[in-house]
Amino acid sequence: MKTGTRISTVGGKKKTRWFYFKKNLPLTIMALPALILMILFKYLPLSGIILAFKRYNIRDGIFGSEWNGFKNFEYLFRTKDAWLITRNTILYNFAFIALDLVLAVTLAIILNELRQKRAAKVFQTIFMAPYFMSWVVVSFIAYSLLSVDDGFINRAFGLEVTWYSQQGAWPFILIIFQIWKTIGYSTVMYLGAIVGISDDYYEAALMDGATKWQQIKYITLPALKGMMIILTILAIGKIFYADFGLFYQLPRNSGPLFPVTNVIDTYVYRALKENGNIGMAAAANLYQSLVGFVLVLISNCVVRKIDKDSALF
Repeated sequence: MKTGTRISTVGGKKKTRWFYFKKNLPLTIMALPALILMILFKYLPLSGIILAFKRYNIRDGIFGSEWNGFKNFEYLFRTKDAWLITRNTILYNFAFIALDLVLAVTLAIILNELRQKRAAKVFQTIFMAPYFMSWVVVSFIAYSLLSVDDGFINRAFGLEVTWYSQQGAWPFILIIFQIWKTIGYSTVMYLGAIVGISDDYYEAALMDGATKWQQIKYITLPALKGMMIILTILAIGKIFYADFGLFYQLPRNSGPLFPVTNVIDTYVYRALKENGNIGMAAAANLYQSLVGFVLVLISNCVVRKIDKDSALF
């Protein structure tokens, strides 16, 4: 007998590695396309991280270009707009995370409580539809509402407001459109978790005289706690990332709005268009990834200290 071929003995029969390989072969084949795509588009591009430390030259290529240390990072942090774009990115994402969590859970509970399931499916479809629209399409919808000449808001209320130069209004406009576009996707995830809760809990609570609010407070919300924590931790990990389409397409690249719409992603894109510094763009992306990774670790450690079972890892 060859050493290492035996895995276990169950019911008097020897199980070998070949046995388990044949048993799991169909599942392995089904997962193979996804694994190949993940390797091609997630792991192989990681070699491009070295661009953040090089002065990229298209003639020399990624690996042949000259090294320039941390100069690409210095360009990002020494600019006068560094504080502005960092502040905007963090504050907008905090608002998105908080509002998405509260509104998505609320909508999921409301849809679950609708007695007519057909009506619930209709509302679910209505909330989900904007998620599949591109930000280009949404930007035209916003323009039809906010245009100074033909905009619905100006015409309906007899206004002559030039919305695309009003800095004070755009933090609210950006938040409203972001929530409108993404709330359906988050609602579906929480709704799926609610549907998975056993009806026995609600029946027992009903027999004990619990009101609908008490059922939500003591059964539904505790059951959703784990998913709420995990999704929030993952969202915090992307707090230094901004939705490029939201901050670039929706304001239509309006210069007067830069102080309230310029974030790290749009700033890097504009800088890349002006000077073609690919190394600087790679440095900004690496900076976002590292900070996001650290934030996930910190958030998970905080959750683990409070409730070990609710931590992501």
